[in-house]
Amino acid sequence: MAAPGAGDPVDAKDGKAPLAQRIDPTREKLTPAQLHFMRQAQLAQWRKTLPQRRTRNIVTGLGIGALVLGIYGYTIYSISQERFLDELEDEAKAARARALERAAVP
Repeated sequence: MAAPGAGDPVDAKDGKAPLAQRIDPTREKLTPAQLHFMRQAQLAQWRKTLPQRRTRNIVTGLGIGALVLGIYGYTIYSISQERFLDELEDEAKAARARALERAAVP
């Protein structure tokens, strides 16, 4: 059995794994091997979460698309029912007809 602290992934005393330290690669000088390993770990994590993100993006896109189509459909439906312009046009025709009658009567 290896000595504690000699690379054991699990601390024997409390059974918890050690936490990775966060580093800023722009401030600390890292070797090319360390940078390559970081990129590999990031790529592996990205590949692991890709299907879940893709599914969420598709569901979100479909939800937004359905909302947009619903608003568009409701707008077209409500505008097609509005007849106030037709009523105004009828009143304008009637007013012109009355004006012509008044002008024709001496």
